Amino acid sequence: MNNFVLETRSMQKYFYNPEKMQVLKDINFGINKGEFVSVIGKSGCGKSTLLYILSTMDNDYEGDLFIDNTQMNGKSESQLAKVRNEKIGFVFQFHYLLNEFSSLKNVMLPALKLGKYSEKEIEHRAYEKLKALGIEDQALKKANMLSGGQKQRVAIARALINDPLIIMGDEPTGNLDKKNSQIVFEIFQKLAHEFNQTLLIVTHDPEFANDSDRIIEMADGRIISE
Repeated sequence: MNNFVLETRSMQKYFYNPEKMQVLKDINFGINKGEFVSVIGKSGCGKSTLLYILSTMDNDYEGDLFIDNTQMNGKSESQLAKVRNEKIGFVFQFHYLLNEFSSLKNVMLPALKLGKYSEKEIEHRAYEKLKALGIEDQALKKANMLSGGQKQRVAIARALINDPLIIMGDEPTGNLDKKNSQIVFEIFQKLAHEFNQTLLIVTHDPEFANDSDRIIEMADGRIISE
């Protein structure tokens, strides 16, 4: 047994549109606990397709995916949904907050769905996550009253609420200005280096990638360097 949080072995992915086309080719890598990993590559190289598979949202692939040393292949959709909710936190380019809810309630939602703690305990935990990210003063504001940078920090707090094994990000700074991109990067760096949180982030930002612990570079559906 290795200590990888996430591992792929000989992963292949095909699209049929209408002809068979291979979009991922022999993807092999592992991510250790507490690593901050960036995935880079030109548009169309397969980054987002790979992330979609790694997040268990797409299970139509060849090869093997292991999360927490458990094979994902062959699991039912309800089993995969449980893995997503318990083990994976998501941060996207667009925050996907619910505007009618406060920041605090947005952060609480995944934990309410998981049902591991009482609502009062979840509220306390959500407030602590906002506090850790320096935006506890925005807790009771509705999401549509926040700035872009504040919204993304709320989205990160939401991703952290269930204490996930790994946080996956798809261009989480892609919609932010330079200052807020730097704030988000520093949050990720702190999560990895102080709290031993594992992060796998797809990014187009070379500065962001260069300052992470490790870069996986893709081209034409392959990993060309690590």
